[in-house]
Amino acid sequence: MFFLLFFAVALSVLFLSHYFIYYSILHFFGVTGRGSKALLTVILFLLPASFIASSILARWVGNRISTVLYFSSALWLGMGVTLMMFFLLAWASWGVAKLSALRPNPAAFGYTVVALACLYTAYGVWNAYHPRTNDLSVRIKNLPPDWRGKKVVQLSDVHLGRVLGAGFLQGLVERINAENPSIVFITGDLFDGIDGRLDDLVGPLNAIRAPLGIYYVTGNHETYLGVDRAYAALKKTQVRILADEMVVINGLQIVGISYPERGFSKDLAEVIRKLPNFNPRMPSILLYHSPTQIEQAKALGISLQLSGHTHKGQIFPIRFISRLIYKKYYNGLHVEGDYTIYTSSGAGTWGPTMRTGNHPEIAVIHLE
Repeated sequence: MFFLLFFAVALSVLFLSHYFIYYSILHFFGVTGRGSKALLTVILFLLPASFIASSILARWVGNRISTVLYFSSALWLGMGVTLMMFFLLAWASWGVAKLSALRPNPAAFGYTVVALACLYTAYGVWNAYHPRTNDLSVRIKNLPPDWRGKKVVQLSDVHLGRVLGAGFLQGLVERINAENPSIVFITGDLFDGIDGRLDDLVGPLNAIRAPLGIYYVTGNHETYLGVDRAYAALKKTQVRILADEMVVINGLQIVGISYPERGFSKDLAEVIRKLPNFNPRMPSILLYHSPTQIEQAKALGISLQLSGHTHKGQIFPIRFISRLIYKKYYNGLHVEGDYTIYTSSGAGTWGPTMRTGNHPEIAVIHLE
């Protein structure tokens, strides 16, 4: 029922936003003919519908045509958001101009909006394919001597699939190895959820050099894909899966909690308390895809929580919605007493292969 409600709301927002674009085009470009209006209506209905159709097609048909259709229709969603943003600015500017007794040319506003949206979208696509390395330092109380000065890499939300494939992951692996990390954590959504060639996608993970290992927990997109399929592919690599499990490495507890399956919830505190030998007085790192259940993590004595999921909104201005949902924890580093959480903006993209208003990242964490 929740899924159906969410889907209905999402569709409503999607088509209402396209109506706003439709109305703005009519106004600024002076479209009046019935035929032109009808054609525009059909186009702006088919564009959002094509994303739904191409997502279904890409899940079941693995060829270049389905990939191109998915990429193009998804990219339109990102450009549509960008068009809305610039049309809103155009309406505001138009109102100011009218109040100032000026006689602005509406077409000039329209062409400016289209030009800016195209340029911003092009930048967003380029940005999506060029993740940055983000260095930060984290102090952990009673950190064992063996861990002091060690370098930890967090990789989150890569979304390997039809668009971002093994070549993209290979580039990330090369960046990771250049940092010479002691350990690597993959905090969910390694897969996008619509691709069936998982073994080919994860091959580059075997090239990661991390003497203390590579550890992985699932995200929500693995539940769409099928957690068993994700696990089967990763078991052919050097990656260690933590499915509600803990390992102790040189006196530091590494706790990995899987993302709950669709239709279920998970009480973080209950799961962690049931872990054999978990000691709240020992330093610990929690790997959990979503930056939620903060108070439970604090109460359990977790030292550092590593999360992702939010993409920092991915496309401006969606970041404000992410912040509304996840509060201040939607991105970045937050230190609260002996508890620290870092929410990565992620290395990949979901839907539109574009990033505006933020940068994809590989997080490099220096432990102190």
